[in-house]
Amino acid sequence: MPYILKKYYSPRKVFFFLGEGLLIFLSVFTVYMFFMDTETFLNVIFLYGIRALIVTATFQLSLYFFDLYDLGEILSPPDVAARILQAFGVGCIVLAFFYYFFPFCVIPTRVFWPGFAAVCISVLLWRYLYNHILNKKMFAQTIIILGTGKMALNIAEEIKGRRDTGFEIVHFVGKKDPSFPLPQDIPVSAHVEQLPQLCQEHNIERVVVAIDDRRGKTPIQELMNCKFMGFPVEYGINFYERLTGKILVENVNPDWIIFSSGFKKGRLRTLSKQLIDIFLALFGLLATLPITIASAIIIRLESPGPMFYFQERVGLHGKSFKLIKFRSMQSDAEKNGPVWAMKNDTRVTRFGRFIRKTRIDELPQMLNVLKGDMSFVGPRPERPVFVEQLTQKIPYYSIRHNVMPGISGWAQICYPYGASEEDALRKLEYDLYYIKYMSLQMDLWVIFQTIKTVLFQKGSR
Repeated sequence: MPYILKKYYSPRKVFFFLGEGLLIFLSVFTVYMFFMDTETFLNVIFLYGIRALIVTATFQLSLYFFDLYDLGEILSPPDVAARILQAFGVGCIVLAFFYYFFPFCVIPTRVFWPGFAAVCISVLLWRYLYNHILNKKMFAQTIIILGTGKMALNIAEEIKGRRDTGFEIVHFVGKKDPSFPLPQDIPVSAHVEQLPQLCQEHNIERVVVAIDDRRGKTPIQELMNCKFMGFPVEYGINFYERLTGKILVENVNPDWIIFSSGFKKGRLRTLSKQLIDIFLALFGLLATLPITIASAIIIRLESPGPMFYFQERVGLHGKSFKLIKFRSMQSDAEKNGPVWAMKNDTRVTRFGRFIRKTRIDELPQMLNVLKGDMSFVGPRPERPVFVEQLTQKIPYYSIRHNVMPGISGWAQICYPYGASEEDALRKLEYDLYYIKYMSLQMDLWVIFQTIKTVLFQKGSR
């Protein structure tokens, strides 16, 4: 798994995914071996292994597309069982199509269905065991948070809000701030000098320094004692970044960005990204040509006005360009000036609502990619009037203009659709994370996640 995804997807999540994949593979393979013919042993092992791998990959993709690897979501056992059966049902349909085109990969019926039953049982048992481990916080890393302000509260909310983080807060250290109510079930010590002692008493595995304003307030001696006693010390911004896949914009200082190990832009990486963008744009335009033609005709017939909608957006280095989309609103939608998009927007046409949900309205943006205005992956470009407002109100907002804007991005797959200044701030946290760690591997992962978002019509208005 690429380095960037290791940072966001914790080892326990990777372990769960790989462990379940191994169980599916072994379930199919073991049943296959039970029905093994009298062929050459090595040939059988190879053939059965390939066929079992195909089933494993198909079923795990189905589980992924049904959100069954989002372990932070708490589901009842019947719900889990129902969604697993739905996912495997879709997986069986996909396998049927695959076997039609590649008949040499077919698993005999007398092997497939017993193997399917074995897969269902093993996956249900594996998930029951893993959920028990998550609920009991077994094998979770114990941490002490130094700080009781906003950053400490943000970290606590993330850990308490999701059961799959792999961390457990055992103590806060610092004077309580009534403005930031910390979880009541976690003790708070106001005596910073007790930090090394608390680390020993609770046998903690990490000290997270989450002081909002560190100037003159960081207990250097106590932290050094913890460090030399063998307790790792981590800056809260970095911990939160690794935990959530976003950067706490409101707590970041300019020196943190300047001296950060990320935010690199190499020539080879830039050239490779451009070549991949051109290839994907050409392929995408050809593959979606029938949809494009049909959509253009329907738009023209449904309401008066042009088929395409050209809107000024801010791109690389703050330069403006004309973004191309299929028109999804009435032609006079902005006669009173630009406004944020709204839920159930009355300006949207009936077909416009459909193409927004399916993201068909964004297909023409591949022309922007070919023109060099956009990339497939990057921060979504915003309109100049909103950029001006957001730059004045949100710190570091202009940083997102140092990379090519994208059709999709890390913020789009991690944050639900939003159209407000608060949403812009939340999305910037993800955009900065992407800019810091941007790579070809991450771009491919975002594209893969975007396919899932489009198929299940998430995050559109």
